[in-house]
Amino acid sequence: MVVVTGQNKVSATPDDAMSSSDAEDDFQEPATPTASQAGQALPLLPQQFPEVVPLNVGGMFFTTRLSTLRRYEDTMLAAMFSGRHYIPTDAEGRYFIDRDGTYFGDILNFLRSGDLPPRERVRSVYKEAQYYSIGPLLDNLEDIQPLKGEKVRQAFLGLMPYYKDHLERIIEIAKLRAMQRKARFAKLKVCVFKEEMPITPYECPHFNSLRFERSESETKLFEHHCEVDVSFGPWEAVADVYDLLHCIVTDLSARGITVDHQCIGVCDKHLINHYYCKRPIYEFKITWW
Repeated sequence: MVVVTGQNKVSATPDDAMSSSDAEDDFQEPATPTASQAGQALPLLPQQFPEVVPLNVGGMFFTTRLSTLRRYEDTMLAAMFSGRHYIPTDAEGRYFIDRDGTYFGDILNFLRSGDLPPRERVRSVYKEAQYYSIGPLLDNLEDIQPLKGEKVRQAFLGLMPYYKDHLERIIEIAKLRAMQRKARFAKLKVCVFKEEMPITPYECPHFNSLRFERSESETKLFEHHCEVDVSFGPWEAVADVYDLLHCIVTDLSARGITVDHQCIGVCDKHLINHYYCKRPIYEFKITWW
């Protein structure tokens, strides 16, 4: 009796042994393995890299030492050129990285000697450092302008609930109004107020305080929504209304949106007795082309 396991044949007893001619007749050529089977049966050997590495990053050519690419262990470049991953090459034998190479020279300069990019390229290099997961470069860039100032600004904006949602609403309203009117620009009203309670000639907030001392029942008497498209506030910080307006314009401009704004008055809605809402109202003009 012959037991067959896979392609291996094991004789159970000597009596069942076949002649050499029979064995040759029964032998079958193994089927050609598929790509997946070949990958499982014959794993790729670790890729070997030269000491001087030619690179093609999105069509831009660089040359550096292998040790430079591996300078920091926990980076994508160190992992890519560790030998554990296959890196394709171009027709000239350069190792190809499918990434825009505009700022890759700044990445290499930091890996070589710790050099940081000039201020005008800091934001762009920061994005590349995020992609390549170069932690030391990210830490250095975050500690210089303009990223250091951006961290402070974001700390302030963290006090604004739904800040990003409100920006999206401004853009959406302006787009719809311009399309409906077939106009080059659109206008909308935006309220930006720091204090939660209304400011009137008859009442002012306590010194160094942004809140009025009122009971809960009294507070409800002053609750209302100004008749505007979008409303920002209130918040508790030293930064004032003009600081938040600067943030709004800056973030809209960063998205390629041309925006002008001017104060057109206050809400002036009657609340109770002699109290009126005095929250400032701004007209935003979004120009689309």
